[in-house]
Amino acid sequence: MKLGEIVKALEAEVLTENTDLDKDISCAFASDLISDILMCTKEPTLLLSGLTNPQIIRLSDMIELFGIVFVRGKKPSPEIIKMANDRELPLISTRFTMFKTSGILFSNGLRSCKI
Repeated sequence: MKLGEIVKALEAEVLTENTDLDKDISCAFASDLISDILMCTKEPTLLLSGLTNPQIIRLSDMIELFGIVFVRGKKPSPEIIKMANDRELPLISTRFTMFKTSGILFSNGLRSCKI
């Protein structure tokens, strides 16, 4: 799935600058627990989360993320958006719950990442 298709399907807002909406996304993982994210993502992943703290961005230094979708209408602070821009890490926000976001992406062909 293309990142632009994800944005459209989730009726989402792109929060970062210069986001490549033609980027291919192959899988996603949903969690609000950093320990689960670190242990369960074994390949480049689109992360779905409600966490908006700096640690969520620093994860991209440890694991390969295609981007982060903030669920439940959450939006990170300008400081966190700047951190993501510096890393060229796309940030997206959707009003949908994590469950609905996961379902929409799955029904549109995006697979779960390997754990």
